[in-house]
Amino acid sequence: MHTPFKAMKNLKFLIILICSLSILSGCSTKKIRTNSYSIADRRTTDTAEIDKDVETNIKENLRDDDQIRRFSHVNVAVYNGAVLLTGEAMNETIKTKIIEMVRIVKNVKMVHDNLIVDYPSDNLSRANDRRITQNIKQALKQIHDLPNFDSSLIKVVVEQSSVYLMGRVHRDEGTVVINVVRLEPDIRQLVTVFDYID
Repeated sequence: MHTPFKAMKNLKFLIILICSLSILSGCSTKKIRTNSYSIADRRTTDTAEIDKDVETNIKENLRDDDQIRRFSHVNVAVYNGAVLLTGEAMNETIKTKIIEMVRIVKNVKMVHDNLIVDYPSDNLSRANDRRITQNIKQALKQIHDLPNFDSSLIKVVVEQSSVYLMGRVHRDEGTVVINVVRLEPDIRQLVTVFDYID
């Protein structure tokens, strides 16, 4: 009589243990997902996910349009619902079409249009832009005198040697970042699209 009771008790314990482990593993998965963005990212996880979806949707829409794909080169960066467009469109009609397509994408709050009317940049120009991007990212990693600052807070976009900086920063951080980036010798112009906290 005691044996079935004891077996039943052990079975209940086993069921509770399995349920607890399932709940715990669910929590740890959520934690990993939360940390998929930079520790220093000042956006909420939901906002960062929305930004990622917006960027993906815009890129797919532009890629699916034959005219835009053939006659433009567009970089898309999204931060806190603000979309930064850089690159080249062959004429005003294509440029306008790109901007209008971006504006109607769900969760786009603002469009920063930095497209120029020109032939799409060549591979040499793009390789140079990648080099400048790497140099700037390396320089930003050397900033150690700002509390709670991490270089991954800054999104760096370079197009035809023009540098665009995005991110959610304090004004003193923005000033230091601008002063550091200005030291890069090969940049043509510097444009900030910061979302200032203060």
